[in-house]
Amino acid sequence: MTIPAAGRSGPRVLVLGCGGIGGTLAAHLVEAGVDTVVVSRSPAVAEAVARHGFRVTGVGGPARAVPGRVSVGLPAGSGPFDFAFLATQPSDLAAAALSALPHLAPDGRLVTFPNGLPEERVARVVGGPARVLGAIVGFGASHATPGVFERTSAGGFSVGRLDGPPDAATATLAALLASVGPVKTTDNLRGARWSKLAINSAVSSLGTLGGDRLGVLLRARRTRRLALEVMSEVVEVARREGVRLEKISGTFDLDWLALTPHERRGGGLSLLLKHAVIVLVGLRFRRLRSSMLAALERGLAPPVAFLNGEVVDRADVHGIAAPVNRALVTRIHELGTAARRPAHAELAALFADTRGAALR
Repeated sequence: MTIPAAGRSGPRVLVLGCGGIGGTLAAHLVEAGVDTVVVSRSPAVAEAVARHGFRVTGVGGPARAVPGRVSVGLPAGSGPFDFAFLATQPSDLAAAALSALPHLAPDGRLVTFPNGLPEERVARVVGGPARVLGAIVGFGASHATPGVFERTSAGGFSVGRLDGPPDAATATLAALLASVGPVKTTDNLRGARWSKLAINSAVSSLGTLGGDRLGVLLRARRTRRLALEVMSEVVEVARREGVRLEKISGTFDLDWLALTPHERRGGGLSLLLKHAVIVLVGLRFRRLRSSMLAALERGLAPPVAFLNGEVVDRADVHGIAAPVNRALVTRIHELGTAARRPAHAELAALFADTRGAALR
C-alpha cells in the first residue's frame, strides 16, 4: 500500500488538469477531505474557483460549491505526492507525466484518466509501466464555464495496472476514487482500455463531427450504423493486437457487437438487436457532449489522433483498412476550417461516402 510521508495521515494527491474530468475529481477529493493540490494552466479557472469554489452540477448529487483552490503551475515545495492524477488533454499527457514525476513520493504513482491508450504512452516516457496506474472513466463531464463542472452521466471507474494484477497502490487509489463514483479493479487493464477506445472512437468522434449531444445524434439510424462500423473496426484491430476485450459495465460485449459480413450486407434480426443496443447507449448517455467538440470550440486541436488515430495507426501495422475511422480522422482535422463545420449533415455525408468501403 502507498505509505504517506511521515507526519501525514492519508495519501496526498496532485491533480493536473481542471477540465470536466479533472475538476470533478478535484471537487470530490477536496470535499472528502483528501489533501489535494490542483493545477490548471488557466488563470480564469483559478480565479473562478478562488471566488466561488468548485461548482459541481449535473448527475450524481445536488448542485453545490466546494471551497478550494487551483494553482496556475505547481507551487514550489508542494510535494511529495502519493498520486499524481493526470487529467489533461491527451496531447499534454506526456509532458504532464514528466512534470509530475519528480514530485512523487518514492513509491508514488502516476494515474492516467484521458481516453485512448494513455497508460502505454505515459509508460514510454517515464521508463516503463511500474509507476503507472490506469483509471478508466465511466461517466461524462463537461466544463463550459470556468469553475463550473457538469457531470453529464452516471458512472465510476475501472482501475488497474499494465504490468500485473491489482496491488496495494491500486487498492489505495480505488478507495480515493470511491468518493467520486463506484470503482472496479481489473486485472485486464489493456482489454478494458481497448473496449473503452472502441466506445469513445464512436461516440466522441461522431459527436464532434455531428456537433450535438449523443442522445440526439443516435436517433438517426445512419449514425447508429456509423457507430457500429467504427467499433467493429476497433474490435478487428484489437484482435490482431492480441487484446482480450473486456465487457463494458459487465454486459456490453464488443465481440458480439462487432458486425459480421452478413450484417454488413443486410443484417436481419441480429443487426436490429445491435441497433437496439446503440439506442440504449444513446439513452443512457443522452446528455453527453463530446469533450473533443468542446476542445475544438475553445480553439484547441481536437485530439482525434489519440482515439480514431490510434486505431488507424495500428490498423496500418496489421494491413487492416479501417475506412470509417480513417475518414473520421481526416474530417475532424478539417473541422473549424472553411471546408467543414460540425453539423448533422456531416454525419450524413460520412455515411454516404464510406458506405461502399465499409461493406467490402
